[in-house]
Amino acid sequence: MKVFLPILILLTLISCKNDPKKEKTEIDAENSSEEIVDSLRVSDRNLETQQITFDLKRKELLEKEDSKAALENLLISKSFLKQGDFYTLDFKYPYLNQKIKPQFENFNEYISKYYLDAKGVEKQILEEKRLCDSLGIPKQNEKRMVDYKIYNLNNRLISVLFYKENHYTGAAHAAYTFDCLNFDLERAVFLNYEDFFNNGSEEELREILNTLLKEKMNSGEMYYDCWAISADDFFDAKNNFVINDDVVEFYFDDCIICPSYTGTYSIKIPLEMLMPVLRKYKKNPLLG
Repeated sequence: MKVFLPILILLTLISCKNDPKKEKTEIDAENSSEEIVDSLRVSDRNLETQQITFDLKRKELLEKEDSKAALENLLISKSFLKQGDFYTLDFKYPYLNQKIKPQFENFNEYISKYYLDAKGVEKQILEEKRLCDSLGIPKQNEKRMVDYKIYNLNNRLISVLFYKENHYTGAAHAAYTFDCLNFDLERAVFLNYEDFFNNGSEEELREILNTLLKEKMNSGEMYYDCWAISADDFFDAKNNFVINDDVVEFYFDDCIICPSYTGTYSIKIPLEMLMPVLRKYKKNPLLG
């Protein structure tokens, strides 16, 4: 199966769409997925308003409820702290209890191999480009903090959301990037997009996401300066989803659908909206 991108790749800064020469368009109510705003709009809101919306956006993410307490027998929470000359790494991550099932070693080995490479992260920090809404000034002691949320579906599947708080020199706000893992507890294997959704259904699912995003953009001030999800951006992020009860929630890095100071990090899709694109086979946890 196709594994998820490791953290040292995902911590590379997102190149945001900010070409002022591109013509901006609005999402058409009848065809929300076809007309894509493909540039980062410069907000005329003052910094105080941006700070308020950023704080609300961050608070919503950090205070989301998950299943850690309910999974206390299965879950072993670990942490890792390293301070270098140019960076501070503060990671929190999960292991699974191998006493319950030895095959959970697959999960733990993946976390160890791809999420705890301090040398790789340091190399990325020293070589990376500037964030889309940060200033191009020399790096100081930059911080990378990783924490996680975990969800459980019918004791059959766990979904892990890793959220990375990146403090870049010159940025007005911290920026967030995301990585999601879905792990089948019965078979002790990782699952990706094609294990849940029909092959070739990306465009149909993107239309569903853009419809829901358009509703958010029309709902009020919190979603100013946001834009629709492009086909390329959704393809890159199609494995970044977690499953919580009857909702599938897709996560997008800062500057993919909204700048760091406003909007949303994720879009929830109720299960009933996903029925046309769900892969119909007995091993699909969403149909169990």
